[in-house]
Amino acid sequence: MDTSAEKAPCSTAPAPSGPAPDPDAELDAALTETVRRTGASAGAVYLLDREPVLVMAVAFGLPSGLAAAWRRVPLSAPLPVCDAVQEERFVWVGSQQDLARAYPRLAATLPHPLALAATPLTGTRKVWGALVLLFPADHPQRATVRERGHVTTLGRRIARLLDDAERPPRLPDAPRTAPDLSTGQGPGRPEPAAADFAERLPGASLALDLEGRIAYASAGSAEVLGRTPEQLLGALPWLALPWLDDPAVEDRYRTAVISREPTAFTALRPPDTWLEFRLYPDHSGISVRVTRATADPGADGAHDPADGHRPDGERQGGRLYQLMHLAAALTEAVGVRDVVEMVADQVLPAFGADGLVLSAADAGRLKIIGHCGYSSANIAGLDGLPLDTRLTPAGRVLASGAPAFFTDASQMADEYPGAPRMSGKRAWAVLPLIVSGRPVGVCILSYDRPRTFDSGERAVLTSLAGLLAQAVDRARLYDAKHDLADDLQHALLPRSLPRVAGITVASRYLPATRGLDVGGDFYDFIRLDERTAAAVIGDVQGHNTTAAALMGQVRTAVHAHATAGAAPDEVLARTNRLLADLDSDLLVSCLYAQLDLTGRQATVASAGHPPPLLRRPNGRGHVLTVEAGPLLGAAASARYPLTALPLLEGTLLALYTDGLVEVPGTDASRTTAELAGLLGVSGAGPLDRLIDELVRHSWPAGRHTDDIALLVLDIAPGRAARYGTGRPSDRDTPAGRPCGRTRSGAG
Repeated sequence: MDTSAEKAPCSTAPAPSGPAPDPDAELDAALTETVRRTGASAGAVYLLDREPVLVMAVAFGLPSGLAAAWRRVPLSAPLPVCDAVQEERFVWVGSQQDLARAYPRLAATLPHPLALAATPLTGTRKVWGALVLLFPADHPQRATVRERGHVTTLGRRIARLLDDAERPPRLPDAPRTAPDLSTGQGPGRPEPAAADFAERLPGASLALDLEGRIAYASAGSAEVLGRTPEQLLGALPWLALPWLDDPAVEDRYRTAVISREPTAFTALRPPDTWLEFRLYPDHSGISVRVTRATADPGADGAHDPADGHRPDGERQGGRLYQLMHLAAALTEAVGVRDVVEMVADQVLPAFGADGLVLSAADAGRLKIIGHCGYSSANIAGLDGLPLDTRLTPAGRVLASGAPAFFTDASQMADEYPGAPRMSGKRAWAVLPLIVSGRPVGVCILSYDRPRTFDSGERAVLTSLAGLLAQAVDRARLYDAKHDLADDLQHALLPRSLPRVAGITVASRYLPATRGLDVGGDFYDFIRLDERTAAAVIGDVQGHNTTAAALMGQVRTAVHAHATAGAAPDEVLARTNRLLADLDSDLLVSCLYAQLDLTGRQATVASAGHPPPLLRRPNGRGHVLTVEAGPLLGAAASARYPLTALPLLEGTLLALYTDGLVEVPGTDASRTTAELAGLLGVSGAGPLDRLIDELVRHSWPAGRHTDDIALLVLDIAPGRAARYGTGRPSDRDTPAGRPCGRTRSGAG
């Protein structure tokens, strides 16, 4: 039996008298040892950031370009690593076919034979992130029970390492590369006997590290490749040998690294020498044999796809990978904001651009919907220009349907004298966005210095325009439907809240940042008499018009029973019987709190709703313990227990729906306790600001996955209730983003 996972920890504890261990170095060493123990070809550790985003902290055995493309992924993305964290389970993908079926976006950017495992890093306090392992193509498609347990155990060991670290692990801007513990870091010189063996072989012998750099080159390289070993060492082959700068060549290298299978291709060394390259990978790198081909491999029509010399010298391997990555990502972009962020993250780095302006055609004008690399003053001057404007080339490219490229400011100034002065840029690619002959908008990539656009780059950018046009058109339709659903939702909520002397009230409704359907979250504040009021909050199951309609009925019923003088438990019981009469398939959670300022008491009844947060007059915040009855609609004869609490001056109650506390990858009870603690230290100030703090604590990036309703009440005699609109505050929008979406965008 293989008991290696139990014999030794992933890292060696330092001597008590020595310096404190470096958590990053320990994590790197643990990953390297984990890859070795499992027989994987590569691996990575993702750590959970607060956004919530998974950040690749360290990788082993992955080409840096491939690791960089996946350095930050939203926790909600359809990826194995995200599923492992959100569902806290072991994820196995046994083949490329399985990958394409379960995770098509990842398969499009990782078109290599492989197997993949992902397991959560579950510690004693939280889920830290996930461990991802890639296995060679010859690995069986099914993972055995022992193998699953082995990987899971090693993942838990890494989690314990993170639990015990003196400081949290660092989240780098770019993934670190873990050292190879068996060979040391960096390429070393080969033993003399091995070097002599390589030198005796005909042709050229090369050794590449896992980053693709040449770590060894035999003397035969000078004759076969036209470069001396000194000129090749440390360089990437497709940079040291420009005639190898072909996307298919780099693809063969990536395939060899990830699949660990030998591969071969032929290439033309100008002017007429055909060479055969054979790649032999293992866990430490790739051995390459280069020999002269016996004949032109394309003479019989069986030309290898990686062969040939590109006469225009274009270097677009990275661009094509980025374009493929963007195409896959855009299929999942929902709203305009998603499209803008993906273009900014993917297109600008791929084409070396310094600025982006994305405009949409709207009522005969170009409205800027996203931008990056421009000042607010520039955007204000460019926004809302007519489609037939003579100030920029946007109108011309929309009319002709053909992109325009300007290599320097003088070329632009000849045709559009005001454009360089308006933007301050020095080169532009102006791409029309057209769907089925209909103008959708314009995408402008700009550069701070002159730039030449070769034929290959122009072709790729033209293809990019087609992808963007469809994505923008689809995203605008989504946003229009989302805005309609949002308006309908707010129409079903109170337009204003009544005033009750002694109670200050603030409310907020925030729709989910994804999804078109209307939600079922609701709140209400009801004035029963001059000294008594009721606070209500609830959540109808589902996100559709049926849920919205039921929400309106439930809110009306609660309001009617409350104003008729029913006690809190009777309000819920009567509303529950109404749902039974309606024969609805949907269930409703609801919390009803009656506030009696004369008797200084609050009486609370709950139908399966999350308990409210309470801040005592002494400033301490905690989660109120409420005995809850069943959900409304679950049982016609249900009863709802009452919970009473003193209502002293300075008491603050926060009622909320589950969208505030159910954060993927985090325990809801822990989030609720943290919010109660935040309530205790928030201090005096407007209740709207307190709501902002509560929402930001749970969802720092502002992208909540469910609707959120909040109702906050401050018992302070002598002050009138605050007017509450329930509309999102401007403070809910994440600040400081370099690329933004505006209501109003050309270049």
